[in-house]
Amino acid sequence: MARNIVDTLQPRKTIPATLLGVGLGVGAGSLLAASVSALAGYFARRVVTPEERRIGNSMIREVVTDAEGKLWLHFVKDADTNQPGPCIFLTEFDACALRLSAPADVPGKPRLVARKIEHVYRGSLEGVRRGYLSGAIYEHPEDLGFIAEDVVVPLEGGDGPAWLVRGTTNKDVWVIGVHGRGARRNESIRALPALGSMGVTALLMSYRNDGLAPHAPDGRYGLGDTEWLDVQAGIKFALDHGAQQIILLGWSMGGAISLQTADRSELADRIDSLMLVGPVINWVDVLSHQARANKIPQSVGRFAQWLLSNKAGRWVTGQAAPVNLRRLNWVDRASELKHPTLIMHSRDDEFVPNGPSLKLAALRPDLVTLRTFTKAGHTREPNVDPQGFSNAITNFLDKRIAANEPSSQH
Repeated sequence: MARNIVDTLQPRKTIPATLLGVGLGVGAGSLLAASVSALAGYFARRVVTPEERRIGNSMIREVVTDAEGKLWLHFVKDADTNQPGPCIFLTEFDACALRLSAPADVPGKPRLVARKIEHVYRGSLEGVRRGYLSGAIYEHPEDLGFIAEDVVVPLEGGDGPAWLVRGTTNKDVWVIGVHGRGARRNESIRALPALGSMGVTALLMSYRNDGLAPHAPDGRYGLGDTEWLDVQAGIKFALDHGAQQIILLGWSMGGAISLQTADRSELADRIDSLMLVGPVINWVDVLSHQARANKIPQSVGRFAQWLLSNKAGRWVTGQAAPVNLRRLNWVDRASELKHPTLIMHSRDDEFVPNGPSLKLAALRPDLVTLRTFTKAGHTREPNVDPQGFSNAITNFLDKRIAANEPSSQH
C-alpha cells in the first residue's frame, strides 16, 4: 500500500485530495497494525520461550577490598541491585556464580550500592562488567549442610534430574519442590531448613525446558498448562519410594504448575496440600502487569494474550498448542480449589503482583492460609525474612501432619 501511494505522488498523475487522504490513512493504519502485531508477537514469544543466554543488566562499577580483606562489588544502584536480602550474582551462561550479601550504602557515592562476596561457587570476575541477580542463593543442598542423593524422575520426554533429601521423624511426608520460570531445582533449597526441622523428605525436581530436564517437543513453556505432567511423574516417583503424604511446594510459575497438578492429575487425591511462594494465581493479571511495566500499550498486551491462548497464534509463538489462560485463572476458579493451600507472597513483588493471591485467600478462607511479606521482591521472601518464611512453613506442615496422623506413623 505504501508503494502505491508513492507512485500516485508523481507529477504525471492527479489524484483527488480526499482520495489521497484515504489512501494515506489506510497505509498508516496498515503500518500501525503491523507494528502492533510485531510487538504483541515479540511479547508473546518471550513469555513462552526459555532463555538459554541470559546476560543481565546489573552493572559492576568497582571491586573493592575492605580492611579485613573481603571483596565487595559496587553496583550501579537500581531496583534490582538495591533489593533487600542476599542474592546470587550470575554472568552469561552462568559461567561465574557468586553469593552476595544484602546491599549496603557506599559512603560518598549515593548512586552505587555495595554487596560483599560471601562465597564463590565458580568462575572469575576477570573481565566481568555485568550479570544478573537471583534470589536462589544456594547451588546445592550441601551448601546448607544437607545430604542430597542424585536421583532421576522418569518424565514424558526422558529422565529429569532431581535431588532427594531424606527425612527423619516424618520421612514418609514428602515435599516436592517445583521451581519457577527461568529457575532450576536449586530454587527450593532455601526451604530446606524449615523442611529439615520438620523431619520431612524433600524432592527437588526438574521439569521440561528448565535446562536440566529434556525439552518439550516445541521447546516452549506451557505456563503450567503442560508442565504439571512432569510434577505428576514426581508424585509417582515419591509414591513408589514410600511417600504416604505429599505436599507440593511451588515457586512463581511453579505455583501455577502445582495448582494444575492438584486439579488435573490422576494422582490428585494423593496430594495432601500445597505451599506456594510468590505464585502465579492468574496469568492474565501477570501478563497485563508485565505489559504495563514494559510500557507496552494495553491493546498490544491483550493481543499477545490472544496469541498465547488461540491456535492461530501458534505460528508466532512456536507453541505446539495454545495455553488455556482461563484454566490457569484461580481467582475465577476459586470454588474449584480442593486442597489446603499456604500462600506466601510479598506485597512488594515487582514481577507477580500479590493481588490475585489476596483475592483467592479472601474467596477461600476455608482452604487458603495467607502469609504476606513486605520489602521482598519476587520469590525473595526467604531472603528478606527467613524466620517468617520458616515459621509459615513449619506452622502449616505441623497442622497438615497432625491432620493426617494415621498415615504418618513410622
